[in-house]
Amino acid sequence: MSGKTLGRNAFKGRGALSNPAGRFERQDVEKVDDGWYVEDQPDTIATTVEPDRAKHVITRNDSPDIPFEYSINPYRGCEHGCIYCYARPSHAYMGLSAGIDFETKLFYKENAGTLLEEELAKPGYVCKAITLGANTDPYQPIEREKRVTRDVLEVLARTRHPVSIITKSALVLRDLDLLTDLARDDLVTVAISITTLSNETKRSLEPRTAAPLARIRALRELNAAGVPSGVMVAPVIPAITDHEMESILELAAEAGAIWAGYVLLRLPYEVKDLFRDWLTEHFPDRAAHVMSLIHDMRNGRDNDPNFGSRMKGSGPMAELLRNRFKIACKRLNLNSGSRGILQHTHPFRPPLREGAQFQLDF
Repeated sequence: MSGKTLGRNAFKGRGALSNPAGRFERQDVEKVDDGWYVEDQPDTIATTVEPDRAKHVITRNDSPDIPFEYSINPYRGCEHGCIYCYARPSHAYMGLSAGIDFETKLFYKENAGTLLEEELAKPGYVCKAITLGANTDPYQPIEREKRVTRDVLEVLARTRHPVSIITKSALVLRDLDLLTDLARDDLVTVAISITTLSNETKRSLEPRTAAPLARIRALRELNAAGVPSGVMVAPVIPAITDHEMESILELAAEAGAIWAGYVLLRLPYEVKDLFRDWLTEHFPDRAAHVMSLIHDMRNGRDNDPNFGSRMKGSGPMAELLRNRFKIACKRLNLNSGSRGILQHTHPFRPPLREGAQFQLDF
């Protein structure tokens, strides 16, 4: 079960096949062939990166089916180009497209470390674990140069603040020094997200992510270094990647994973149309079947936004998937202990506020 690496309508190294207008745009532009000469469309699109001068970096979450309240997103947009990414619609708030724009017009929070220190130093701040990677990947390719995630981790390590990380990138190993430091006080967990073990499928599904086996290697090295890590089989795409669930879990367990989770494919807002186009381009033989299975697990719709069912789906097919996951985890001794949710916060030491006096403990 694999797709073409580059279809007739695909852009090299990109997941989306188009750049539809955002849902908040008042005008829509449609191309019309008027018979005049048109230059050939390039098969590659360059990435642009601009600073995002944010006023704060910690985002609060109150969704009942997400196991964290605080998160930090060092970047807007993501060059990984995962066609299924539920964060794509967020680009519409910036007047940009959830398609190619999301992958090529990126923004980084250049002052994230400074802002984080200011927020942690506020008198009313309540320490709770912060998640990196809840929206876009904190270790996407531009992190090598911008190092925003590194800056954030340095502040968290210095203040002994708990943090959990979700990523599809082996670049997380660059920060092993900080992660092992945090792990000594049980202040960090890392989730490596793996969708498929097929390099060919990966190249069209999530083109600029790390190779599947590179992620397994990262998982192995993290656990070997004492950084508690697990695997997220996410997203599970029926008739495309669902048959790989057990194989991914087996390799993750061999690499030392102590816990595992999975998320069923979600298709909110513009993502549903982008995904349909991708299916037609790369899997025309089963596109209708895939959508039929999705509808079976989403109450007859492309997407189910309801808390409690949006992550795992509902109906017989979703129940079968749940049972397969539970059986595999039990056989592989995954999830037998802690799921990696950080609860203790007593090591936290807030940064000294500007102008404040040092406190002496006697």
